Parts: sequence; C-alpha cells; structure tokens
Amino acid sequence: MTTFKLVATAAMGLEKPVADEVRALGYEPTVENGKIYFEGDETAIARANLWLRVADRVKIVAGEFKAITFDDLFEGVKSIPWEDYLPADAEFPVSGKSVKSQLGSVRDCQAISKKAIVERLNSAYGRRGILPETGALFKIEVSVLKDMATLTIDTSGPGLHKRGYRVGQGDAPLKETLAAALVQLTRWSPDRPFHDPFCGSGTLAIEAAMIGQNLAPGYNREFVSEQWPWMKPEVWEEVRAHADSVADYDIELDITGTDIDHRMIKVAEANAAEAGFGDLIQFKQMQASDFTTDKQNGVMASNPPYGERIGEVEEVEQAIRDLGRAMVPHPTWSVYMLSSMENFEELYGRKATKKRKLFNGFIRTDYYQFWGQKKRD
Repeated sequence: MTTFKLVATAAMGLEKPVADEVRALGYEPTVENGKIYFEGDETAIARANLWLRVADRVKIVAGEFKAITFDDLFEGVKSIPWEDYLPADAEFPVSGKSVKSQLGSVRDCQAISKKAIVERLNSAYGRRGILPETGALFKIEVSVLKDMATLTIDTSGPGLHKRGYRVGQGDAPLKETLAAALVQLTRWSPDRPFHDPFCGSGTLAIEAAMIGQNLAPGYNREFVSEQWPWMKPEVWEEVRAHADSVADYDIELDITGTDIDHRMIKVAEANAAEAGFGDLIQFKQMQASDFTTDKQNGVMASNPPYGERIGEVEEVEQAIRDLGRAMVPHPTWSVYMLSSMENFEELYGRKATKKRKLFNGFIRTDYYQFWGQKKRD
C-alpha cells in the first residue's frame, strides 16, 4: 500500500483532542494550528474517517511548495504526480484560500491550479483538451499561507460531524465534533452517570453514548473516498468489520438529558432513536435548577444558552445561579459548562478548577470545569 501524508483538520482549540485520537489509532501526529498531520496508507484513510470523533475532515497532502508568483504556483502544482491520485475521468473541483500571501486572488489561484492539473493529467494519460470529469469526485483545495502553497485532496466528503443521526435540531445546535470533544475533555467513563441539564437536541448525550459503547462515529455513513478506484472496497469492509467487533452494544450506561423546552425533548428523543439509543438515553422536560440525585461521582456537561437575544441574558444568568445552588448538595459530581459569559464563575458561585478556551462556531467561549470531590467506596 502507498504511504500518504495526511492531515486531519480541527476547530481552533481542539487540536490536542484530535492528536490524541490520531495517536490512539497508532499514528504519530504533528500538530499545527487547526491541523494534525500524520502518515498512513489506504487503511489509515478509512480508519481516520471512521474513528475520528473531533476532527472536521481528513485530507491527503498532495504537495507543498513556495509560491510568490502565479508562475511559481502553476509549475508547483503541475509538478505534483496527480495521476497517482486522479483517474483520467476524475471530477476535480478546485477550491482555494489565501492568507498573508502575495498571491491574494483566490479565484486566480483556483483557476491556475486547475489548469496545471489538467496539463499534468493530459500529459500523463496521453490526452488533449478538456478532461471529461464524469468519474469519481476528488475535491482539491489550494491553500496559500504566508507564500507557502499546499494542495490537498479531501477524503471525507461531508464534514465528519455528519454522523447521520440528526433528524432535528434547535436554533443553535452543538456540532457533533465539538460535543464529542466536550465529553472527552470530562474524562467521563461508562461506569459513571452522565447528565446534560440543557440538552437541546441531545447531541452531548448521544455522543457520550457513542463513546460509552465504543462506537465508531462514522460507522453509519459514507465517505467520498469510498468511490475512488484505488481505495479497494475490501479496505472499507475490513475497517467497518473491526469497528463492529470492538463495539460494546451491551454495556450498561446511565445517560440522561433534560431541557425546559418540551419541543426539544421530542427532537432529542428522535435523534437518539435514529442513533440507536432510543431506550438507552433518558430525556425529560425539566428546569436545570430542579436537578437532584442520590448518585455519586457523576459528570454533568452542557452547553447552556448564551442569552444572545434582548431580554434573555437575565434569564440565562438566573439559570446559571440556580444551577450552581442546585449542585451544592452534590460535591462528588464534576460539572463542565461551555459558555461565552465571562462572569460565569461569579454566577455559578464557584471558581472553576480549570478553564479551556474553545470556539463554538465563531463564538469565543470557555469550557468551565468544576471538578468534584471523588467519593471512594
């Protein structure tokens, strides 16, 4: 099998969780801003797409070179052995971006790269003129950062957050990849209770259940590279068969979610059922402040409302105050809250054990971590 330079892209602040996942798959990661590089073969492409919970997508790095002029770009792109990746009938749209570079016109970067790839493929396949582009899809991106051009091929297709279970959502749904990261950062284990008091469409609870059962997040979806001629079907079959063999469908999990909005409870239940967790996760309409339990050493994780509309801020602030008071009788529980409110600790009534800066979409947030006092049996 061929060894490729691969890159898993990630939202800002989530590079380490993705690097940990890459390492857990047996590959050695190198981390840059928003990018986790590693090397692997066709099986690595399939495994990374199937198993990475927090990454946005997995790409092949086809080539990297310095490009100050459009001639540099054309010759650099043309020197890449595109025939190793693209068959003669490949469909290959080229997207682009340019940051802090002399080649500032993204449209020109895309057009020149496309022309260079066409010339390379025509030469390699003994053709002339326009290529048919009737075959498998290879989405190529030319990215120019500080005059360094990087050409990548997307192996994922729709982003990896598209797990396939979301049949409904609220006004501000939590992306599945971010939800998985939030669960992972709690260090929750399947033998502990897990609760989301502002569950919305149920994403956090569902991602926790997938982690608890050791289910590959990409098991029930397809990837664009499955259609590539050189990605043999047996590779995908073996990777999916292994994923099925290591899943623990019978493990007992204690996962619950509540929300004040009864409509969101219906949406959460529908999403959980689509994910195969209809009987496993318990959802209930309830205010977060009414939380009470006799269970110990639990994990509470949530993405409470940010109060972005006029008149909502006061309501959200009161909800956080009430939650802080509700958790006082439960000192063994660890609480993790993602919020854009800079006064969250003051409202909650306790200083966070730890804070982590994350972005929920384009919203700058902190992941407030209030560690519990673990009770020993």
